[in-house]
Amino acid sequence: MTGMSREPGTPGDPGVEPMLRFDRPTGSLLGSLLVATPALRDPSFERSVVLLVAHEPGGAMGVVINRATEVPVGEVLGDWGSLAHEPAVLFEGGPVQPDSAICVARIRAGAQPPGFQRFFGSLGTVDLEQEPEKLRDAFDGVRVFAGYAGWSPGQLEEEIAAGSWFTFKALPGDAFAARPDDLWSMVLRRQGGMLAAVAQYPSDPTLN
Repeated sequence: MTGMSREPGTPGDPGVEPMLRFDRPTGSLLGSLLVATPALRDPSFERSVVLLVAHEPGGAMGVVINRATEVPVGEVLGDWGSLAHEPAVLFEGGPVQPDSAICVARIRAGAQPPGFQRFFGSLGTVDLEQEPEKLRDAFDGVRVFAGYAGWSPGQLEEEIAAGSWFTFKALPGDAFAARPDDLWSMVLRRQGGMLAAVAQYPSDPTLN
């Protein structure tokens, strides 16, 4: 876990946000998850889980992995729909260039498919100009995102220090979760302790 340390809080009351101290991260967060804290109320990112696919001095880029649409991948990208992991729909990757498509895949051991650019571990992006049928045996999971989230130099670090994001190590299957709507609370619960309590925080505390 990066950029955050714990302080005593009130985990017994889901209507009160636990007290957590946030620190500015150092080093690259490439391949990490950004999980929106309850303090982040921007509609584009509220309760979002973002997989960082790039993080360097020039800025950062990621895709929101827990916002599925109702649009089948095959309806937009033809045969790519047969490779897409269930639910085989487009995901809202972020507010930047929503008309563009980014494909994230988990490569199988030993595979060397064309058009695959690894960014962390077994995860990488795939050139959608490739013929999907030729890549079928290369991947264990494929997800297609419409748009992405982007940060200018230093912007993401400032948002983390301000308490907008938790940062955690990603598991290889996070980007391909069968129940993406549950991912926000699932990632928090598996951290245990105070963070598991945050998973119970109501989406609208005024209604609690």
